[in-house]
Amino acid sequence: MPSTLKTTAQFFALRTLVRGYALLGDPYAGVIASPPDRDPYPMYEKVRAKGDMVRSRMGAYVTPSREICDSVLRDNRFITATFDEASMVPITLIKDGEKIVNPVQDSFLMMNPPNHTRLRKLVQPFFTPRALKDRTESIQKIVTQYLDRLDGRFDVVSEFASQVPIQVIADLLGVPDDHKETFARWGSALAETLDGVWSHKQLKNLHATIIEYNDFIDGLMDERRRNPQDDIVSHLVTQHDDLSREDLVATTGLLLFAGFETTVNLISNGVLKAFENPHTVAPLAQSPEYAEGFVEEVLRLDPPVQYTIRWPKERLELAGVSLPKGMPVMLMLAAANRDPRVFSDPLKFDPTRSNAREHLAFSAGIHYCIGAGLSRIEGAVALHELFKRFPNLAPDGPVARRRSKLIRGALRLPVRANETKRSLAVKNS
Repeated sequence: MPSTLKTTAQFFALRTLVRGYALLGDPYAGVIASPPDRDPYPMYEKVRAKGDMVRSRMGAYVTPSREICDSVLRDNRFITATFDEASMVPITLIKDGEKIVNPVQDSFLMMNPPNHTRLRKLVQPFFTPRALKDRTESIQKIVTQYLDRLDGRFDVVSEFASQVPIQVIADLLGVPDDHKETFARWGSALAETLDGVWSHKQLKNLHATIIEYNDFIDGLMDERRRNPQDDIVSHLVTQHDDLSREDLVATTGLLLFAGFETTVNLISNGVLKAFENPHTVAPLAQSPEYAEGFVEEVLRLDPPVQYTIRWPKERLELAGVSLPKGMPVMLMLAAANRDPRVFSDPLKFDPTRSNAREHLAFSAGIHYCIGAGLSRIEGAVALHELFKRFPNLAPDGPVARRRSKLIRGALRLPVRANETKRSLAVKNS
């Protein structure tokens, strides 16, 4: 583990620098330093008012343009930001003198071709339209299973929105049911650090979480080598002997984390949008097709992933700006999804919007989310069945947001299933 004094000093210096630039109105620093309890969308619109390519004093550009974001995501001259680069403070986790595999940092999410292509192909068959169609019935059963446990007052996130994707991805990976709650804890710990590790406490928590995860996956892979099942882990360990341990651990970890985090936030954001737009509740409860459009509009207007960063691997021109090699470009996906040049009346929540699916919530190009189809199905089924079962579902207290600027969703969302409705009280909206 890095030296405590050195690492703490780096965190303190970086935090001070970023907050200082944010106070001066710097767009890049403003996104990174924005308090998680603050609505980020007004800030995004201030950036949009400055232009399509806005220069940051921190040596980067920021773009809210849907056209530019899409072009960069599809341009192989741009490469992904590594976890260390996005965090800006180098992080290497060590146990017994050896590097610990980080399920995000070391996965194909942070890789570029050819390694990205090689690893993504290994799990692609589990996410084809045919494979997802075969899995839809099991998703329906899982949703019904958790709805049957709900009544009266409950927390949408902890008792439903997190339970459904955990169960779905656990079944897909072949993970025992008794580890589901641990998955949620691991997912939250990782999500809190995706937009940077800002304290030594966060670093220690990340270190402990990833050690636990590595130990668990090592045990699961050993078990599946001895007793293979019809799941992704079994497929990887029995059909691909050439894979390194690091690739195995990181690939399964990415699927576990991404499969959980994206969907739990999609569902919770969807419930909030239904409360804010009560005219959508009846058609959402009545029509599975309407639910699909509802999910697309949630992804457009309030996506789980707010931004991403790309680096040009050579000097190039982008939207009239000369970018030197290695100049970071922050792609404000959430702002791009509200680009008025693409989406008419972009701040309006409209589940019947004809081009809602042009959003960039799942990225684009070679890094388009491999689990996008699965997440869409889970979100549509979960929201449709939730409001079908509880058509008068209403908020029952303040909403607490996740402590992340990159990942947007609810941490706690208390509701009640009765006839009385009252206005939504949102804390940390």
